[in-house]
Amino acid sequence: MTDNDTTQTAGADDVALDPWGSSTIDDYRKLFEEFGIEAFEDVLDEVPTPHYLMRRAIIFGHRDYRRVADAMRNDDPFAALSGFMPTGDPHIGHKMVFDEIIWHQQQGGDAYALIADLEAHAARGLTWSEIDDHAEDYLLSLLALGFDPEDGELYRQSENRELQDLAFELGAEANFSEFEAIYGFGGETDVSHMQSVVTQMADILYPQLDEPKPTVIPVGPDQDPHVRLARDLAERTRFFKVTEAYASVAFDDDERPVVRAAYDARDAYADDPETPRCTEAADWLQSDDATAGFDDETVGSVVQKLENAGMEPLRPRVRFFDRQATDEAFDALIDAIDGEKRVFEGHVDAFDMSHETAEDLALGVEVDHGGYGFVPPSSIYHRFMTGLTGGKMSSSIPASHISLLDDPEEGYDKVKAATTGGRDTAEEQRELGGEADDCPVYELYAYLLAGDDDAVAEEVYSECVNGERLCGGCKEQAAELMEEFLEDHQEKREEAREVLDDLDIVLDSSRART
Repeated sequence: MTDNDTTQTAGADDVALDPWGSSTIDDYRKLFEEFGIEAFEDVLDEVPTPHYLMRRAIIFGHRDYRRVADAMRNDDPFAALSGFMPTGDPHIGHKMVFDEIIWHQQQGGDAYALIADLEAHAARGLTWSEIDDHAEDYLLSLLALGFDPEDGELYRQSENRELQDLAFELGAEANFSEFEAIYGFGGETDVSHMQSVVTQMADILYPQLDEPKPTVIPVGPDQDPHVRLARDLAERTRFFKVTEAYASVAFDDDERPVVRAAYDARDAYADDPETPRCTEAADWLQSDDATAGFDDETVGSVVQKLENAGMEPLRPRVRFFDRQATDEAFDALIDAIDGEKRVFEGHVDAFDMSHETAEDLALGVEVDHGGYGFVPPSSIYHRFMTGLTGGKMSSSIPASHISLLDDPEEGYDKVKAATTGGRDTAEEQRELGGEADDCPVYELYAYLLAGDDDAVAEEVYSECVNGERLCGGCKEQAAELMEEFLEDHQEKREEAREVLDDLDIVLDSSRART
């Protein structure tokens, strides 16, 4: 969840995600197939006044962002949160995440930004003195870029007691074998490192402590393991699970689509399509081509369950499973269900209710009876910036990045010395065009220097690939714009110092100085 690097770890054959690594992700498209990340372009039209990072496909993927977009359009509560591990100076790569948090705040969301000092100490081995040295710099840049602390919250993990209490509760829902599978932890992994993961899960769910609401976590794709685990933990803490059902027998997530297909085809096999029988559906599922596209083993399991149900009607309903509700909450849920319902030990079936209405009902009952009611957090994923020297931009390689603290003249010089996607000679450039898609300097325009003006980014790209723009002039223009940006940003940082001094956030840790 914190802005970090990426490397190879357990999770997929060709693409692997590790929040504490250092390698790049070569093919973002593989993330859609391997991890279920969805293309952001599919939801872009649903976002009011999308940020330029969204419009330019720098934010390329999402997980369940429609919840947030819907809340944004309907003026419903929503939140955005991200964390920053203070391992070095904040740089222009971090600015993307700062901008994403600030933009969501400007769209009406509750905004949260945190210093992941517990993670930095446990996972990276930084001393508290080193962490303190960098924490202030991240906060000043965030404020300078437009974060409104009066309408948002800034905190350090180590100083937030409420966060740590939530982490303790979430720890009861996780286990070591899960951490081993997700993160590759082993017997040599220290307990503090594992504890820092649970703390990050609490960070991700922290915006919902006052009330459940859609929450987006803007991150690089290397942080997706944290997002997936947080979504799982959010579900595990819920009092009730709401699913679709078709009979008194229970079908799992893989089996329900098969049963749904059988119900939808009832006109083809049922003596009375108004009341198809489970045995009739079982017979149909065993007919030729009835279940094309479904796994044979899954179909076989569904057939067996339907046969066991016998002549019971196959009838759609919403099912509320009791996960860990109190007796009072379960009784309250039963009372709140209108229309026809059937109560079983451990679940309730409702026949006159939509799935959406059922979700809202379950959430309301849970919150009224002391539960968290967490909505599974959403996420958006941005591309990594290429380092100025090629490869990934990294805080640990000064020449690869431009720090937000760099002297403006140094920023100018770094851009002038950057690798480009140009040809070997000016003649070849004019004839063949440049390779803007592989150019760190073009990325500076797209990610930062063009600002909100898409026409500028498009002009630079078009002139480059058509051979009208040579690298020398392009870098000179970018270097001048970078110098201007750093001058302006650092002036605003100085103005932000007074704001930061007035905030209730600890800058000097009281922990051991080791």
